[in-house]
Amino acid sequence: MKQLYKIFAVILLNSSIATAQSVEFEKSNFPDKKDQFKDARSNYNDGKDAFDLGKKEYEYILEGYVEKNKYYPVSRKDYQRAGDIYFKQALPLLQKAQEFNPNNANLNYMLGFIYFNLNPQGEQSVTHLEKAFKLSSKLPADAPYILGWAYQMHLKWDDAIKYYQLYNTFLNTNAKDNVFAIEDITKKIAECKTGKKLMDSPERVYIDNLGSSINSSYHEYSAFITADESMIVFTSRREGSTGGKLSQDDNFPFEDLYQSNKVNGKWTPAQNLGAIVNTDEHDATAGLSADGTIMFVFKYSEKDGGDIYVSNLAGSTWSKPVRLNKNINSKKHESSVSLSFDSKKLYFISDREGGLGDRDIYVSNTDVKGDWGVAENPGPSLNTKYAEEGVFIHPDGKTIYFSSKGHNTMGGFDIFKSTFENGQWTEPQNLGYPINGPDDDVFFVVNGSGHHGYFASAKQGGMGLIDIYKITFLGPEKSPLLMNEDNLLASVAAPVSEFKAEKIVSEGPKMTILKGIITDEQTKQPLEGQIELVDNSKNEIIATFKSNSTTGKYLVSLPSGKNYGIAVKRDGYLFHSENFDIAATASYQEVEKNIELKKIDIGKSIVLKNIFFDFDKATIRPESANELERLIKLLNENPTLKIELGSHTDSKGSDEYNQKLSQSRSQSVVTYLIGKGIATDRLVAKGYGETVAVATNDTDEGRQQNRRTEFKILSK
Repeated sequence: MKQLYKIFAVILLNSSIATAQSVEFEKSNFPDKKDQFKDARSNYNDGKDAFDLGKKEYEYILEGYVEKNKYYPVSRKDYQRAGDIYFKQALPLLQKAQEFNPNNANLNYMLGFIYFNLNPQGEQSVTHLEKAFKLSSKLPADAPYILGWAYQMHLKWDDAIKYYQLYNTFLNTNAKDNVFAIEDITKKIAECKTGKKLMDSPERVYIDNLGSSINSSYHEYSAFITADESMIVFTSRREGSTGGKLSQDDNFPFEDLYQSNKVNGKWTPAQNLGAIVNTDEHDATAGLSADGTIMFVFKYSEKDGGDIYVSNLAGSTWSKPVRLNKNINSKKHESSVSLSFDSKKLYFISDREGGLGDRDIYVSNTDVKGDWGVAENPGPSLNTKYAEEGVFIHPDGKTIYFSSKGHNTMGGFDIFKSTFENGQWTEPQNLGYPINGPDDDVFFVVNGSGHHGYFASAKQGGMGLIDIYKITFLGPEKSPLLMNEDNLLASVAAPVSEFKAEKIVSEGPKMTILKGIITDEQTKQPLEGQIELVDNSKNEIIATFKSNSTTGKYLVSLPSGKNYGIAVKRDGYLFHSENFDIAATASYQEVEKNIELKKIDIGKSIVLKNIFFDFDKATIRPESANELERLIKLLNENPTLKIELGSHTDSKGSDEYNQKLSQSRSQSVVTYLIGKGIATDRLVAKGYGETVAVATNDTDEGRQQNRRTEFKILSK
């Protein structure tokens, strides 16, 4: 790589850019300042020695990105990790030398390089590098490359392209030895063209800092939320970390996991998850289930770079993380993961052997034992020859978000979106500007409605080094209302435009979130109940969940296009059932359904909402199978129960007809149960016709509620 980049050789770049004369650190240039010159030159030489050591660190970084005849592009943050200590040593020395002699080209080059490394969003890197070019046409060979990159970071696309092309001209003088460097510069020029195009048509969004309850003066990132945005978990490197140690790499506290809950629309002060989850080493958030009961944790390891662990929420306490199996964790590095809405697919990032590039997205399905099976690479539809990171599968089950250095980025990692249609993933779509910028944009998640996204960024004006932000998507253009108190972010670097849309108009995913609290009917105390999600058309249990044992809260994601049966069960209680028929065209909705479970006592009754009959007939439809099996299981577990099966109709039709139809339907259920081994003397069929209405018969919704089948306990 040393031969490819030649970043340590002082190769002179002949150009006509220089417009002034560099003042060298020579006595003859400062005849009246001999004493000050001695100190300045000493600072210059010592600073240059530290700077050169820092640049040598880049050689190791760059060489690490050329493996097996492949080039993996380096992000600005990769550079920032290299030489950081040496650059911090060099900076004050070179600043003192600069005070004495502000017009030395190489000194301005070194300062520009250091500022680009330490504070790429600041103007100082561009200022010093521009001055270096004005002072001399003889600069280190990578000077136009660094200035081009600094311009790219400041969204000055045309200026960046100009200097990248200048550097590319130099590389092509020895193209055979500079194959990977030419690939890199070609990619960067393409990034600038993409950035310019996306900035010409910015996305309509608000971008808001989550504030002091979440962010600190340190690093916060890798945020994950529940589908209803009621909880957030994230990683922070703030003071007070578990173990209290500082990393030798950068002198910051080790990573820890934190959690905050939303109360009355505001995030509570984030709490460290404690020593059960966090250790004295690096522990980071890697993923969270849509209902917030399953959390994935990344734990660093020198042996393989790190593995993924899983922790489960029991009441208000997270369990000790357990390492996922070898189909997920390999001898290589695994990072972020995302669990599908039914908990049967796990998407994750790995740099294991056999991938398409640096780091790829993989997916694993549960096997017959319920464990994770062999992971598969989805191929070039999602992955590129470069790196992918931060994968997130939306609760709708078919929309995936991820970050990539490939595809059409603006620089570093950009966030992309793809949907699964007709058996394949669509071409990934860049989420655009200002969501994406020329720096790394990673770990992006979206709430269930699709109106809000969360991500981490080192934006100017933040509370710390890296902060967590919320994006609000505004959808198609509407006439905005000028509001002084609200800001629509129009530029990452430029002042914020003061616009507020009248309302959020972005179209969310087609799905339903069902949530609520499960309690005891009599005591009103929260209960932990098992929830079964059933695809009624297939008579197939899609997933099982549990409500929280402390709060009784539950959350279930229901993608569109299916008829779902929901059953809540707990030992000693009658099961409770719900039915949701969600059309493929249905818009996003949140349904809050608090469920009171009834103990098995005489006189208690429940509605069997997932028993279906053919229209105007007593024929039981096949999609009733799971509901009937639950009833059979209840009767078998309680062999002395005697029950009444009662059917009801709406008021359409004559009283006599409705009475006859309801009696026939009740008898159909009894006959079915007898055929499954339930004793005849335990079952009573009763038709009520339209005589016991539970809602008005003047509306379609009311009539639907009145058409029902119930069972009631007659004796125990």
